[in-house]
Amino acid sequence: MNLSTDPKIKPSGQQPNFKVQLRRQMRKRRRSLTAQQQQQNSLGLLKTIRNLNSFRNSDHLALYLPNDGEIDPQQIIKLCWALGKKCYLPVLHPIRHNRLWFVEYTPQTRLHKNIYRILEPSLIKAPRRPAWAIDLVLLPLVAFDAEGGRLGMGGGYYDRTFAFKQGWKKGSGTKLIGLAHDLQKVARLKTESWDIPLEGVASEERFYRAVR
Repeated sequence: MNLSTDPKIKPSGQQPNFKVQLRRQMRKRRRSLTAQQQQQNSLGLLKTIRNLNSFRNSDHLALYLPNDGEIDPQQIIKLCWALGKKCYLPVLHPIRHNRLWFVEYTPQTRLHKNIYRILEPSLIKAPRRPAWAIDLVLLPLVAFDAEGGRLGMGGGYYDRTFAFKQGWKKGSGTKLIGLAHDLQKVARLKTESWDIPLEGVASEERFYRAVR
């Protein structure tokens, strides 16, 4: 069921807690997927991403390790390693609140859980790369629409980290693509002024190119 037709949820702008309800329902929906469905979606996502020019032309990519039912990009990470591309994982900035560092991720990287119980690399002697120097960022989403609207967890980590892209010409510099299960798509999401625009959203089904 698409949430846009759910009588319990009204469109954004008519109900103050719309995003809270949407996050709750979408997280529940993606957690309900079986291990087999998650694996199938991960392979489908790999097929979607590997056909994108933005992936083929990128040498430095930031990804994430799945949590809370997020679509799993680890097949993409393995492909990057095989192709000689460098991968980076987000790490909570130790000083600046709600911002991220990006640390190189290899098969030998040691991981630990952060305050959100999400695995991230240790910062000890870890090679980092500035956000502006990453070619392509593949980030998780809670919900999205077909035009590039997105809903994250609400912490604003990616928006603050990539705030330097505000006002940039679309397609220039670091590119951001959201990753999600296709079942996380809704009819329409309101775009906030602080939202950093995406190139699009990739799911196991297809790539939705942003038009906003």
